[in-house]
Parts: sequence; structure tokens; C-alpha cells
Amino acid sequence: MGNNLQVPENYQAVMPYLILQDAGTFIKFAKQVFDAKVALKEMRDKDTIMHAEIKIGDSTVMVAEATADYKSQTAGLFVYVKDADAAFESALELGSEIILEVSDKPYGRSGGIKDPFGNTWWITSVV
Repeated sequence: MGNNLQVPENYQAVMPYLILQDAGTFIKFAKQVFDAKVALKEMRDKDTIMHAEIKIGDSTVMVAEATADYKSQTAGLFVYVKDADAAFESALELGSEIILEVSDKPYGRSGGIKDPFGNTWWITSVV
């Protein structure tokens, strides 16, 4: 295995693909908490996201609506933000649960939440 891996522009070699109940509301959550930008949104019908891609910083997170054929698949994610305390509080205001309060760690200021969609986020900023 050499360095011949080819990845399309604006993508990374590894990207989370979340299949969620209420994917549209998740995207709104990610925009508010992580300043995510919608890069692509393809609809199955007027209310159902078939496939979406959001950018958090320079990272892509793929998202789709759970269906009878594609059951919900959540993830644990580690994310760098400008201000861990502000992002953490924003996530709580939008219905997230605290896993670990934000505190100073050797690698930065970090805390953990479980979002209303079942994903775990380790929200961290470099101090």
C-alpha cells in the first residue's frame, strides 16, 4: 500500500456517514453548534433527506434520513471548535445531554455531549 490513494477534491479519506431520524433537524443543530455549512443536499421527497454533506471546518460529515431499509446509525465524533464552552452550551440549549463537563485537559479544553439524535461529540478547543 503506497501513497497512491486518490480522494476527490473536498473530501477526506475517512468521513463519518450518519443515518439519523430527522436528518434535517440534525443539520440545523450542526449549523448552530459547529458552524457547519451545507455542501450538498439531495432529497428523496420534499421532506426526506436522501443524502447530505455538511462541512465542519475542513471535514465532511455525510448524513441521511433513516428509513425501513437503512436503520439509524449514530457515531462518536471528536470535533475541534473555536470555543468549546460556547459550543457545549449551544448543544445543551438544543437538547443535548452532558456526558462530561467541559474542563481543561492536556490536549485542550474539552467536554462531551450526546446530541438529541444519538451521536456522542467530544467538543474541544485548543488553549
